[in-house]
Amino acid sequence: MIPLVFVTALMILALITQASIIVLQRGYPARGAMVEVTGATLHVVDLGPRDARGPPIVLIHGASSNLEAMRQPLGDRLAGEHRVILIDRPGHGWSPRARQEDSTPVIQGRMIDEALEKLGVGPAIFVVHSWAGALGARMALDYPTHVAGLVMLAPALYPWSGGVGWYNDVVTIPVIGPLLAYTITLPLGLFLTGSGARNAFLPQIMPENFVSDTATPLLLRPREFLANARDLVTLKAAVREQSPRYGEIRVPTVVIAGDADNTVWPTIHSRPFAAVVPNAKLIILPGVGHIVQNAAPERVIREIDALIGVIAYGTVAAD
Repeated sequence: MIPLVFVTALMILALITQASIIVLQRGYPARGAMVEVTGATLHVVDLGPRDARGPPIVLIHGASSNLEAMRQPLGDRLAGEHRVILIDRPGHGWSPRARQEDSTPVIQGRMIDEALEKLGVGPAIFVVHSWAGALGARMALDYPTHVAGLVMLAPALYPWSGGVGWYNDVVTIPVIGPLLAYTITLPLGLFLTGSGARNAFLPQIMPENFVSDTATPLLLRPREFLANARDLVTLKAAVREQSPRYGEIRVPTVVIAGDADNTVWPTIHSRPFAAVVPNAKLIILPGVGHIVQNAAPERVIREIDALIGVIAYGTVAAD
């Protein structure tokens, strides 16, 4: 009787999950272009004037999110004067990837570089948050002529002690992970997404309607939840491999982190990175947590404009 009840419960949860996927995708549709690359289809939103001064600005989100997390605090504001390109990382938002194993910065960097080349985007400033910090650094190493500059927001860049959450480890286990993702993750996640997002913002207060405004519930879809978990559990090995090369990065770089960030500690990541990258500028914001782009968007935009001045004119914009 117990096995039959268990199987029946799983079937009901699977049906609820499939119905919820349809509802979520109708509620948060893709709003950009789809660009086919090797191993993925990337969802890209291209904003602002094509003839804007300076290099285009590419905004790339971190883990557990999508391009809306960068568009709302930064992308829409920057697009008034700059060409801005937002990308759902492979496996996230509306960017399906062919293999869950394609989770590392080196592979995702190759996909994003291919997409930008197809779009005719020349050297760009990459503004990257959290997990994507490792991606931005990797792209500067692998495609130095395609990266005009880096703005790193609370970047994850070095190995750390501890893990990335037991649930991420569990859902990357073969068979067990997909079983959970296609049954219980989405129904349960709908109740927990808000609290998880609020914790990421601490000590700042999460903006009202942040979860719905940024299409965060899309993360709960099985394919994206599995992709996100794999990105997280493979990141430590990836940064361990690439971090000894950070001194090779020569593009102008700005690192912005909050001293109250308890998700990606600046003492482990931002400070050591800025110390080894030639001429990198480090900014530590007092009392700011992990979501730097929401906590201090005006400061981030000023630093982007200053970097454009350095790249295009050899001058630094006024602070």
